[in-house]
Amino acid sequence: MTFTLYVDGPRWRTHTRSTRDSIRAAISAGTHDHRDGDLVPVAKGNGYGLGNERLAAEASRLGLTRLAVGTVLEAESLIEVYEGDLLVLEPFDPRVAATAAAWQRLAQHPGSARVLRTVSSRTAWDALTQGPGPVRVLLEAFTSMGRFGLDADTLTALLAEDATAAALAEGRITLEGLALHLPLTQPGVDHRWVPGARWKDADVAPAPPAGASARVRECWLWGLGWVSRLGDLSDRLGRAGADDAVTALTSAAALWVSHLEDVELAALRAALPEVALYARVGTRLWLGDRGALTARGTVLAVHQVRKGDASGYRQRRASREGAVVVVGGGTAHGVGLEAPSAAASGRQRVVAAGTGVLEGLGRARSPFHVAGEQRWFAEPPHMQVSLLRVSAGAALPEVGDELDCDVRLTTLHPDSVVGLDG
Repeated sequence: MTFTLYVDGPRWRTHTRSTRDSIRAAISAGTHDHRDGDLVPVAKGNGYGLGNERLAAEASRLGLTRLAVGTVLEAESLIEVYEGDLLVLEPFDPRVAATAAAWQRLAQHPGSARVLRTVSSRTAWDALTQGPGPVRVLLEAFTSMGRFGLDADTLTALLAEDATAAALAEGRITLEGLALHLPLTQPGVDHRWVPGARWKDADVAPAPPAGASARVRECWLWGLGWVSRLGDLSDRLGRAGADDAVTALTSAAALWVSHLEDVELAALRAALPEVALYARVGTRLWLGDRGALTARGTVLAVHQVRKGDASGYRQRRASREGAVVVVGGGTAHGVGLEAPSAAASGRQRVVAAGTGVLEGLGRARSPFHVAGEQRWFAEPPHMQVSLLRVSAGAALPEVGDELDCDVRLTTLHPDSVVGLDG
């Protein structure tokens, strides 16, 4: 175990509880009521460095009965350890052969009734309305995020079709709400002109909430149209005598939103008091108190080097006297991995350009700290260890010591996590 994530458990759990309480207060006008919606924690990918199974256990500890996962494969791995509902964020689509078998296995699992599918294409909806069911479904809107989703006209058409009414009346599909995945930054478009969000009655819709952010205005517009179409569908099912389906459809008066701040959730709650809000939250919940999480690599060897001595796979030579410190933590752990730069300001672009020039010259600063200073890689990190250059005169660590590492937690795969047992 040479690369470890240490968690200050009491501090971290205090943060997760306060985040839960703050979100619940925002979506329920101060007093939590399950009919108003709830926090839906997200556990996906590497589990934000903590692991998905551990996050599922923490969601249960928080008393949360819904958990969002990234893929159907993640749902398969968690359905045995989490007793609540599992929302799969990856859209279901029968045309994707890579996930077809996993969906079939999950449908046959005894806990399949706890799985919610996200549907963002006409093809997927048609496949489900023609299938035997039963399935629980969130329809996803095509928001300013511009990734997945159905536009307003397509949603209107789907909800008006005979196949939809039949599937709901027969209990083959239970509609759970509308999913709205919003961008991290405020969309720079007027709410009425958001691609796909122009319901046919949008031009006569009331004015948006005063002072609402662009994200809130977008959600509000989608919510108005959604509730209107659900009302039409409910009336149709009622006329057909499908009373059970009408009752089940009440759960669909819900928006499952992402990337809204508490003040935005509260504004949306005030603007749509009849709609339940489910806030999908990952990074803020699990990583919001970064000081409670510390990654460290264990020192495995320390070698004195003279100027000109070579080391590593690429035999790079030392430009001065000092030492090479071999520390646990490499690309398999997420060390040295990074996403493309999101630089927006002039200063950020200059920094990104300067970093690129240094890397072009074979120099890259590591995320490890020795004697209080961030050190340079001797060469690119290996799969499970890194080689660091330390200048002469600096206090050197000993084998077995641990070095703090400023690693990106969303790509972190530690050998162990310490501090959250029990």
